[in-house]
Amino acid sequence: MEDAKDRVICQLKSIRVRKKLSQSELAERVGIKRQAVYDMESGRYMPNTLIALRLARELDCRVEDLFILDAPKNGQPVTLAGKAVFSDARVSVVRIRNRLIAYPMDDKWLHGDGFQAADGMLGQDGATVQLLQTEDSLKKNIVLLGCDPAFALLSSHVSRHAGDIRIHCRFASSHAAVKALGTGQSHAAGTHLHNSDTSESNISLVEKMLAGTKVMVFAFSMFEEGLMVAAGNPLNIRSAGDLAGSGIRLVNRETGAALRVLLDDCLKKAGIPTEAVIGYDRLVMSHAEGARMVAYNLADAALGLRVVAVRHNLDFVPIQAVRCDLVIPYDLLDLAAVKILLDVLQTHAMRRELASLPGYDASSTGKLIGEVNNG
Repeated sequence: MEDAKDRVICQLKSIRVRKKLSQSELAERVGIKRQAVYDMESGRYMPNTLIALRLARELDCRVEDLFILDAPKNGQPVTLAGKAVFSDARVSVVRIRNRLIAYPMDDKWLHGDGFQAADGMLGQDGATVQLLQTEDSLKKNIVLLGCDPAFALLSSHVSRHAGDIRIHCRFASSHAAVKALGTGQSHAAGTHLHNSDTSESNISLVEKMLAGTKVMVFAFSMFEEGLMVAAGNPLNIRSAGDLAGSGIRLVNRETGAALRVLLDDCLKKAGIPTEAVIGYDRLVMSHAEGARMVAYNLADAALGLRVVAVRHNLDFVPIQAVRCDLVIPYDLLDLAAVKILLDVLQTHAMRRELASLPGYDASSTGKLIGEVNNG
């Protein structure tokens, strides 16, 4: 019986398709029959060294890119991100510095809908992973944590710019995203705290939470934050102050979410105690979850973005426009995926599509906001 460590994964089909070659075209160039190409791609046939070298030459790649030894049966050591509870074995995996970091493939934390391909299968011990892709491919993946829904656009534009680069965008509050960056569980963090005085709140958060880490802060977007309310705004909600003493049912965000910080600031300035707001302690974990609560008449108001309200056919009460920044550790700036990400921020296509979203402004996208050296 063949040992697990000697199994070979054939990547011929994916590379051939990426090169826009048919099986017949590739076979003719290499000097073999089309059936041989089919048998290799289906795992029925392993070529000799000469054929493998010819294939690599015609596809402009290395032999080891075409035929890869599978990972050992017992998997590789992996660190689970945060305190995530894994309901199945499918995980997205990134390499950050010298560690493999695994995130669950649950839609609760992913931007967008539908299934996404996993990078590996988590072992029953929760400490190892069987990779479903090569180590070289893994190096081209990065994870971005934050709660700007436009991160999904950034990921798509990066893939268009460089098809072998992937950005895993995962939903997290500003505080949670920056905290994960500090523990080495992400490559980049998005934060969008509003400025309550003359200082840059995003910079202040980084200085406070990332002691010992040198980072660069880049502007990503400007968007409107406020209250998502039912279509037509039947309760005539005009400001955060209207939430008190009126019977209006709010759903709030968790501690550390930028929108909750904004609400608390508004209530404090208006002299309104949190106890006066019905639902202040009733929490949702994302903009979309709050929007659905309002859409299903389970709440009258939820904290969120104009773009999310429009997507759910809700009305929107603006409170403040804020800037979402990307925080990237200095030692990760040389990664190929990070370089592509920063290049894409400067493209007209990315900025134009970002500016087309309801409530968004892309005039500062890609601007260097500051450098924080907490070392």
